[in-house]
Amino acid sequence: MSSSAFCRGISVRALTSASLRRPVTSQIRRMAPVIARTNATAAVAAGYKEDHTKGAMLRFQESLPRLPVPTLQETADRYVKSVHPLLSAEEFESTKSAVSEFIKPGGIGEELQKKLIAKAEDPSVKNWLADWWNHYAYLAYRDPVVPYVSYFYSYKDDKKRRDPAKRAAAISTVALEFKKMVDSKSLEPEYMRKQPMCMDSYKYMFNTCRIPKKPADEPLIYPASEHKHFVVIRKNRFFKVLHEVDGVQLNAQELEAQFNRVYEIANSEKAPAIGALTSQNRDIWTDARATLLEADPQNAQSLADIESASFVVCLDDTAPVTFEERAHQYWHGDGQNRFYDKPLQFIVNENGTAGFMGEHSMMDGTPTHRLNDYINEVIFKNKMDFTAGSVRSHLPEPAPINFTVNDAVSEAIDAAQKAFREVIGKHDLRVLAYQGYGKGLIKKFKCSPDAYVQMVIQLAYHKMYGKNRPTYESTATRKFQQGRTETCRTVSDDSVAWCKAMADPEVDAKTCIDLFRKAINAHVKYITDGSDGRGVDRHLFGLKNLVPKGQELPAIYKDPAYGYSSSWFLSTSQLSSDHFNGYGWSQVIDGGFGIAYMINETNLQFNIVSKKLGADKMHFYLTDAANDMRELMETELVVEPPKSKL
Repeated sequence: MSSSAFCRGISVRALTSASLRRPVTSQIRRMAPVIARTNATAAVAAGYKEDHTKGAMLRFQESLPRLPVPTLQETADRYVKSVHPLLSAEEFESTKSAVSEFIKPGGIGEELQKKLIAKAEDPSVKNWLADWWNHYAYLAYRDPVVPYVSYFYSYKDDKKRRDPAKRAAAISTVALEFKKMVDSKSLEPEYMRKQPMCMDSYKYMFNTCRIPKKPADEPLIYPASEHKHFVVIRKNRFFKVLHEVDGVQLNAQELEAQFNRVYEIANSEKAPAIGALTSQNRDIWTDARATLLEADPQNAQSLADIESASFVVCLDDTAPVTFEERAHQYWHGDGQNRFYDKPLQFIVNENGTAGFMGEHSMMDGTPTHRLNDYINEVIFKNKMDFTAGSVRSHLPEPAPINFTVNDAVSEAIDAAQKAFREVIGKHDLRVLAYQGYGKGLIKKFKCSPDAYVQMVIQLAYHKMYGKNRPTYESTATRKFQQGRTETCRTVSDDSVAWCKAMADPEVDAKTCIDLFRKAINAHVKYITDGSDGRGVDRHLFGLKNLVPKGQELPAIYKDPAYGYSSSWFLSTSQLSSDHFNGYGWSQVIDGGFGIAYMINETNLQFNIVSKKLGADKMHFYLTDAANDMRELMETELVVEPPKSKL
């Protein structure tokens, strides 16, 4: 599930300063409105209508198009094309027969398609997919959110703030500035190719929580005006910290004092790991939550204080150094000192290293990417004065959030920690910081950087296994109302032909390059179709959901190719930030890899996760593939002779 967190090409610069307060520099005030006006003008020129009564953030919402329903024929054609490189000749003929049967005039496919179109055209339904997707992909998903749903960002080191309390204060201060823009709806929408993106999911960013329930969890949104606090966790102890007192937000120095006080109080003893319960299977956590509430009526208020908090700051007692150590710490930690159901958790370690962990059942990675990139942009580029203001003497101290723990709760915590160690112990993780080249050189090769790196991954997998298998890349559909993601099926006839050519020493460089460019073009075409709401997977998923209960599934869904072609042996996605030194998430299937990657100007970075399939070997093959591709593509570059000095 985790691979659907991320997508491509969202601008994080489109910010308005309308709701920013005194500490923000004049540079932000000058530049942000200019960027906002430029994007908004382009959107209006493209036909989008503004409704300023909804605030800047949501002013384009009602004019966003609805997610389309592709025709049966185009999905059938695209599906058949996508499975061809994955199947034997005999299997392919069987699949074509099942597809033909499904789409024939007057057949079950037409019947389901009519129902889907009717749902899409219902004025009360903004997005025909949204409810199904949120339910089946996330809220009804019963495996633990960590490590299977959660994702992380690892921040670069802040040399000015080695002290953890100081760094936590800076991060929290800027997060609260961003929160003001979200709460007031003054945040400028995101844009992609001059099109405004759906901002509906931002309502699940702050003051929200995923609540465990059977058979499906429930997302709760708490009124921001009534819950002006965040939660700090230290040594498993929870503290409620007010971020606004007497109508005034706490400044960075005041927040630093609050964090220092948490260190003083919490360092005296370690509490039972209540947060570990949130790492459990969702049904088990549902029962454990009921047990916790039965132990003492006060526990209900303690849970409410955590679940309603603006966000969570985890002050860990570890000091990760290597990329792998940091990735493990932010992706899952040790199963304690967390509350995994919160969508926003900022993590600060003893040595001042920091990162972010997100639970993304109701919100994909682009909004939190924007939040985290904004936080670091402001901090690292000194766009805010963190020394402004004084520390008020009458501020309330961090308030301990206490729980009564009986034997049943203790047993549930022990079981959760055991289960956590077992599931994390089944995984391996490696980080490849590839320094050979990055976006700059790839563009000189006249390639899409994202498609190029997708082919790096394909070639690496082929080197490791001698074949290509189903591969997922996430693409955003947020240009539609309540849009989230669609699958880009990376493997194509062209990509397989190219990988085979690269493995054959008899194939010359020119032929390999020609095949490579065909593979690149095929990938760009599919990901463009996907972002236009015309991928294979969501449409087939929607049609399947309309099969009446008790009725036999059509042959297309019982065909082995359907399950195999959507078994993501490679689950991949890309985002990039100058301020991150890593990000990642889990594999999707036990027999697959989760590969998150960043494409920077001069380097590439990969976070590789699997269930003991050999992340170290994939690390090697990714390096080998990237080197081979550079060597191949440089044969095509025209080397200009040096200019004469005369």
